[in-house]
Amino acid sequence: MLSTNMANTADGGDRANLYARGDPMTEERRYLHETMDEIRHQLKQYEKRYYGDDFTEQVLDAERAKMREQLKRMLREPYFGRLDFREEGKAAPVPLYIGKHGLDRSGSGEPRVIDWCAPVASLFYSFTGGDEQVSCEAPDGTISGEVYLKRNIAVRNGELERVVDSYVRGGDNLGLTDEFLLYRLGESKDNRLRDIVSTIQAEQDRIIRAPRDKALIIQGAAGSGKTTVALHRLAFLLYRYQEKLRPDRMIIFAPNNLFLDYISGVLPELGAGDIQQTTFADWALGLLGGDVRLADGDGGGQADDGADRPVRSGGVPEGRIKGSLAYKDRIEEALRRAEQGFVPARAFEAWEGTALTAEEIGMWWTETYGRYPIAERRERLIARINRWLDLRLSEIGDASLRKQRAKTARQRLRTYIKALHEWDALSFYREWLEEHGGSCGLSPASVRAALANLKKKRAAHEDLPALVWIHARLHGMKGGHFDHVVIDEAQGVSPFQVFVLKARMRETSFTILGDLAQAIHETKGVYRWEELAQVFDEGETSYHELRQSYRSTMEIIEFANRLIPHTATGLSPAVPVFRSGEDVVLRRIESDEEMLRVIPSYVEEQKAAGMRTIAIIGRTFERCAEVHRLLAEAGMEAELIGDRKSEYRGGVSVVPVHLAKGLEFDAVLITDADSRTYGRRALDAKLLYVACTRALHRLMLLYKGEPSPLIAD
Repeated sequence: MLSTNMANTADGGDRANLYARGDPMTEERRYLHETMDEIRHQLKQYEKRYYGDDFTEQVLDAERAKMREQLKRMLREPYFGRLDFREEGKAAPVPLYIGKHGLDRSGSGEPRVIDWCAPVASLFYSFTGGDEQVSCEAPDGTISGEVYLKRNIAVRNGELERVVDSYVRGGDNLGLTDEFLLYRLGESKDNRLRDIVSTIQAEQDRIIRAPRDKALIIQGAAGSGKTTVALHRLAFLLYRYQEKLRPDRMIIFAPNNLFLDYISGVLPELGAGDIQQTTFADWALGLLGGDVRLADGDGGGQADDGADRPVRSGGVPEGRIKGSLAYKDRIEEALRRAEQGFVPARAFEAWEGTALTAEEIGMWWTETYGRYPIAERRERLIARINRWLDLRLSEIGDASLRKQRAKTARQRLRTYIKALHEWDALSFYREWLEEHGGSCGLSPASVRAALANLKKKRAAHEDLPALVWIHARLHGMKGGHFDHVVIDEAQGVSPFQVFVLKARMRETSFTILGDLAQAIHETKGVYRWEELAQVFDEGETSYHELRQSYRSTMEIIEFANRLIPHTATGLSPAVPVFRSGEDVVLRRIESDEEMLRVIPSYVEEQKAAGMRTIAIIGRTFERCAEVHRLLAEAGMEAELIGDRKSEYRGGVSVVPVHLAKGLEFDAVLITDADSRTYGRRALDAKLLYVACTRALHRLMLLYKGEPSPLIAD
């Protein structure tokens, strides 16, 4: 059964026993050398290029180009793990080498490297030790057997760097399981998120390989690998369901363009670079047309500061009102009324004695063209009336009379057509807001502001779901359907947003992930995951939790965990891996002048310690801009990151907490961790929690006066 899923070489038994009697590094260097020779040999076979106009040859050339890129990636790191596995009924174990991409031996077609997405490769991730029989599900049925060796292998730029046996059958296996993970976690980061294919943990693997016909809702602690799990899940789904899914019909929604830039390297590395990556705002504005823009100052990402928030309807923020399913239902009710009352309750009389009854026009509207969206139905209805009129005119034999009646009829038809509303999304929503905004719980000031924006073809972020839904009802689902949707940082997403995305799918297939402890927007998003689950039918959702945090040291996670009870989420604390580091430092300063001495000193100290990415995090962009200016005047170079920034370059950054969310840095310094900046509110705790959990290895907090009550102990 394994012949189509794993290597089954003639010398499998002898090779499997080598680890018990030889030097692992020597053995692995030999296998690596053989594998690199095979990759180079196959690269030569794909060197052929085609520059002609033949379509078939162009398609074949595109496939060869993909294989060239894949093989070039494999030259850097052909595989990362080995599992010696004896299938039930076989005499000896066979070594399986696991990589990001599969590689068959030239000529024989036998696998030399197995794709990490293959069914048998799941054993590499799910197996955590023990002599018991293990199994996995493959297309041909269940594969069962015994694991003899689990080996992690680090290859960088074609060179073998490290070999760690995390399990040897018959050995004591004490303390081996996490050694390779800790080795990888201890590495310094650059300006891009990396794949975790070599260190996927069992709980993460279960989510990655979950069936596609659900809406997975994942609550993950900071640093639990939520984003990377979602990206690897996309690559797995493309591998597993390649006959049913297309990468151009899969899409990732991220909170901002800076975050998209940060994660941009993962999918190409996994061979899934054709998947769309965007923000909800950019996607929505693209559907609405190029002349509709976001309202000034509304990037959709700024954290709430607690001041002047419009709150109505029993204390519910107005942004949450506009993102609710109840708001959607009110708009949908208005759309249905508009459909039902679209045709005037009067006949169209072309001239005296010749009329098209309201009943017949209504029948065309509701039955003949009822399956079309409103705008297209309108055009078809008008065309049908014109054809009716042309037919009636053709029945008039007298040319002079026909011309006279045609002039009268065309004038009357123009008047009749004016009664057939020609809405676009903005005009319909504007009319609806004027009439119904107040009854939905919106304040008069909020309604006036929204109307002023809409008249200028501007839309606030919170109005985009309504506009997209109205546009879809008026014009249909332009832009195609989605096969799978990933929503990252979903705690800031509204049920209405998820609803409009679900409407563009033939079957439910979502990966929705976030952390309620990082819900830093009080005026939008959700308080509980059940709010998003309401979008789906019973049985369509699957809830998962990731509590293990792999990002930060124990000291940083334990410090950040003290903030979680103050977030009013009821979440359990994150569980750190056993990776100890420097203590978290709280330092009192007397003034900004002292801060200007502390920050450069801290940055230089971290650079000397090998920290490659260092963030200075403030609560607001305004404060970050001030700190950046002061540092620049003092001669220190750093990059200021704001809402318009779409690229993260690494190095030293000054960044507001709402834009730091989702990113990670080797070292972090938090400014203004005082009682005035971070009080006792749940929002304060969430913001400080986000800031603290950006740090991988080192964390310092500065405060003037009294420290925040959240960290005073």
